[in-house]
This record gives sequence, structure tokens and C-alpha cells, in this order.
Amino acid sequence: MLGKASLKFLADFMNCASPSGYETEAAKCFGDYLKKDCLVSTDVMGNTVAALNTGAKTRVMLAGHYDEIGFQIVYISEDGLLYFRPNGGIDKLNVPSTEVEILTSNGRVRGVIGKKPIHLLKGGERDRAIELEDMWIDIGAESKKEAEKLVSVGDPVAVKANFQFLGKHRFSSKGTDDKVGAFIIAEVMKRLAKRKLKVAVYGVGTVQEEVGLRGSATSSFAIDPQVAFVLDVGFATDLPDIPKKQLGDITLGKGPELTRSCDNNVVLGKILRAVAKKNGFSYQEGAAHRASGGTDAARIQLTRSGVATALLSIPNRYMHSPVEICDLRDVEAAIDILTETIASLKGDEFYIPVL
Repeated sequence: MLGKASLKFLADFMNCASPSGYETEAAKCFGDYLKKDCLVSTDVMGNTVAALNTGAKTRVMLAGHYDEIGFQIVYISEDGLLYFRPNGGIDKLNVPSTEVEILTSNGRVRGVIGKKPIHLLKGGERDRAIELEDMWIDIGAESKKEAEKLVSVGDPVAVKANFQFLGKHRFSSKGTDDKVGAFIIAEVMKRLAKRKLKVAVYGVGTVQEEVGLRGSATSSFAIDPQVAFVLDVGFATDLPDIPKKQLGDITLGKGPELTRSCDNNVVLGKILRAVAKKNGFSYQEGAAHRASGGTDAARIQLTRSGVATALLSIPNRYMHSPVEICDLRDVEAAIDILTETIASLKGDEFYIPVL
């Protein structure tokens, strides 16, 4: 079970504001948590790398992105309202009435996303999603001059911090995609710091995944790993109207999804499953919702001459919304599987492309 220090880090980390391209807050939180146990560095992109046993020949990379979807200010009206564009894959159905924080050079400014009241919508307007261009952020300013004293065009916008536990095992937060993956990496690195390793391990919190898998491209090039484990969220299908025939049967609390797709090395996948079965760690089988792509695994796999990659997905409800839900039992099982898998590696398992 996760201890008090781990759970406090989870809450603090989830509450960080880290829209893609502006991940400084999450990077500091991630690095500060690991600097007593690992050699920690941050690169020019904002990726944070925690390293162990760097002298070993075989390099193993762990990657989980700590950027989150958000917005960016593009225009301030004469009325002091802020107009914005998406930063990442925004679901516009979830946007109206969202509480947000504008990240300015002088600190956070709180606001709410507004739109025309339902009473004033005409005809078909009630039956379609409101476009982002028809919404605005209201920070309480009464004029453009007043608003410009607080915010600037170009300022990034994050959903307001809202982490909370729901029931005994589950938690809800904005940005669970994918700070939950980066959290798992941090916990694995802390556990591996107490083990005798035969491989070098680099735990990376990556940036700008939501806008094109960018941070994983640069960090994996620098590390040049032979092996990489990627942690991200996947679709929980234990909800009404989620098509299990297309996405499989993935349930909160039954362990991480071990994915089989073109992004997953066959040998590495068999090693993960063997370790999980030997130790009685829970996991779920998944085929991924597409043949390839969509996570940092796809980008890392193609680094230099190629990397043996494996994707572990944490079941997630309400993905790309302010109220994503994950289960601590899936988080803990992923930590266990990865810790024991990496601790067992001798460094010569990955030079056979297939079995």
C-alpha cells in the first residue's frame, strides 16, 4: 500500500498546473520528490530525468508525461473578458463552467469559463456543442485595462486544482492524464533506489505529449535506451455505452492494462507478464484502441536504431475532462510490476527481436 508521503506527493503533484509547454510547476514537484534518492536533472525542453546506476551498459527508460491539456489566452476584449484557444485535445462539451487558473508572470489568476445562458440560446443552438470561440474566461475584470493589469495575451491556462479521493480506492483530478503515470515512475524509482540493479534506469517525466509526443522524442534521444516502459492512461470500459467490442473489458481496480500492439516489443511483453504472474500482481490484457501511436511509446520506439518498448495503461474514466478518475489499486499494481521487472533484468534480454 502507498504510504502517507506517497499519497501527499500524489495530491500535490495532481494539483500542479502544467499545461503543455508550461510544465515548470510539475517538473519541480517531480524533481524535488526524487532528488534525495536519484541523480535528477531537467533538460532544455522541461523533461525531468531521475537516474540510477548510470554506469551500467544497458539503459532502461521509464516515461510518463506530466503535461496536461489546457488553454492559452489569445485576446482580451474591451469588457475585460479573455478569449482563448485549446492547448491539447480539448473536449468542448466539458469546457463551459470550468474553473480555471491563468498562469501569469505574477502568479495565478482565477477565473471561470462562461458562455451565453441556456435561456438565451435559439433554435438549434441548444442541440449542438458550443464552440470554443463562443466562450470566454471571466476573471471579474470590468474593463480591458483592468484585465491587462492581471493577465497578458499568451498566458497559459490550467483547470483549477481539484484533487480528491472518492471512496476507499479511487481519486479524481484534472490532469490525471498523465500525471498518474509520472507518479508511478517516481514511486518505482524510489523503490529501485533501495535495490541492487544490473541495469541503468532513467525515470523521465516528459513534456508536451498532448501536443505531439515532443518531450519523449528529445529525452529518449539523449538517454539512448535499449528498453523503455511507458506509463499512460487508457480507457476504462466499465461504464454505460463504452464499446467493449472495440476497446476490450477494462475495469477500474483490476490492475494496469498490459497492451499488445505494434508499439510493444514481444519479448518485453512476455517478461512483464511472467513477472506479474510469478508474483501474483494483478493486470488486465488489452489490444490497444489502435494498431500504433497515441502515446510516448510510439515515439520512443523509433529513437535512433530502435527501442524495445512496452506500454502500461492505467484505467481512466472521463479522459480529457476536469474530473478524470483512477484507482489506487491499479497504480499500486503497476508500481509492483515495474519494480520487480526492472530489478530482475540482467541487461541481455532484449537483443532478440521476436521469440
